Amino acid sequence: MTYLHQFIYGIYPYVALAIFLLGSLVRFEREQYTWKSDSSQMLHAGNLRVGSILFHVGVLGLFFGHLVGLLTPVAVWDMLGVTHSFKQMIAMVAGGVFGTLCMLGLLILMHRRLTDPRISAVTRVGDKVLLVWIFITLGLGLSTIFESASHRDGHMMVLLMTWAQHIVTFRSDAADFIVAAPLLFKLHLFMGLSLFVIFPFTRLVHVWSGFASVTYLNRAWQLVRPR
Repeated sequence: MTYLHQFIYGIYPYVALAIFLLGSLVRFEREQYTWKSDSSQMLHAGNLRVGSILFHVGVLGLFFGHLVGLLTPVAVWDMLGVTHSFKQMIAMVAGGVFGTLCMLGLLILMHRRLTDPRISAVTRVGDKVLLVWIFITLGLGLSTIFESASHRDGHMMVLLMTWAQHIVTFRSDAADFIVAAPLLFKLHLFMGLSLFVIFPFTRLVHVWSGFASVTYLNRAWQLVRPR
């Protein structure tokens, strides 16, 4: 195992998480007027609704799929009687469905943003970098499905789960488990981790508000009185 591998998959996840959390907090405290999704609907609605729905459904499916799939202990799956090969098949199918939805939505939104003159005029360099970064990360993730299809015993999936669980439990041997992982998986992991790094500096910060909107369910009614 090289020092570079140890840094990227053993240390870099904590660097990315620190930037993700602290950067988001600093931006919220210092630049609240930039804390928004910068919607371009008023400039041109077009196919925004279709692209946005596909993208967000896909992203949410992938997020919670990765969360449950990677962080649920292997012992829990074994206790439930779910074999490693069957779990891998579920991950491949679910990842393929949500990944495809997300990719279709992303392509629609990218085409709309980069080809419409009015929207393109207000698109910053950071927006373009973010779109390309998500596109590459998503493409690599979908490509891993074909790699996984060549070894359906679930062994590589278990190694990735072990890596993720050792990261979140702060164990120093996490990087050891994916030394022999195919390059495609490693690139996908690196690009995914780097999304957390660029998160606080992009429009992605509005995701926090999306999760926080649940608190509106408990807010008191707003009273509007006539003059």
